[in-house]
Amino acid sequence: MRITVAGAGIIGLSCAYRLAGAGHDVTVVAAAPPGETTSAIAGGVLYPPVRRPDKRIVRWTAETLAVLHAQEAPGVRFRRGRVLLAPGEPEPQWLPAMIDPVREGGHLVFTTALVDLPVYLDWLLAQVVALGVRVEHRELRSLADLGPVVNAAGLGAGPLAGDGSMVPVGGQVVHLSDPGLTEFVVDETGPGVTYVIPHGSHVVCGGTEEPGRGDLEPDPGVTVDIVRRCRELVPALAGAEILRSAVGLRPFRPVVRLERAGEVVHCYGHGGSGITLAWGCAADVAALLA
Repeated sequence: MRITVAGAGIIGLSCAYRLAGAGHDVTVVAAAPPGETTSAIAGGVLYPPVRRPDKRIVRWTAETLAVLHAQEAPGVRFRRGRVLLAPGEPEPQWLPAMIDPVREGGHLVFTTALVDLPVYLDWLLAQVVALGVRVEHRELRSLADLGPVVNAAGLGAGPLAGDGSMVPVGGQVVHLSDPGLTEFVVDETGPGVTYVIPHGSHVVCGGTEEPGRGDLEPDPGVTVDIVRRCRELVPALAGAEILRSAVGLRPFRPVVRLERAGEVVHCYGHGGSGITLAWGCAADVAALLA
């Protein structure tokens, strides 16, 4: 079957890989290459948002962890870390999907994948191309007349589907030099979320959640605030060099849309959890087009 995949972020490339591996003739169409997508800005720690209720998330997360473990791809490391929960926050439903999870008071401690997204996306693109997938860089304005198509176009997926429930949620991050951190830390106890995700050559520090943001220009004041919060959370970052700041626009929808409507399989609305849900969602997409 000839199938078009709209989008070349982590969701689109994962779907293309699954479909090509199942024997389909696949073309990826995207306005930008993988390195210029929101996926490339992501912090890269694999676990779902605590407050997002969706029973499919546990299955999708477990599948993604299993695939990443089996791939042994560049840019992927399995590390132990902790998530600090707000007082009274219940244990999330996804915790059993993590590796060796325990709860220590207000801390969740577990092992998961840390993914350096630019490195991993380059590798995944090469794998997809090796399977015979064609990649075209052009803007899609409609899904009509494409035949079977997977709508995995990130923020562009909403307009392509006529879905007004998609909104951009801005997220600014700061990269610091890595002083040799051995664990990730995510603090969800405040009004926002602070996270420190080490990747060996650098540490992704964040972040912000700005619904409706439309620009990609980092705010110097926000950079200062993120660095302050992250150094308070992980004092070992006190002398770490600031390498760069970046902004991504997460494609947020109250519930991930993954369903078939005629010849279109919609797979979008993952917010900041694209890397966490990618391979599980890709498996469902392939099943819908089997």
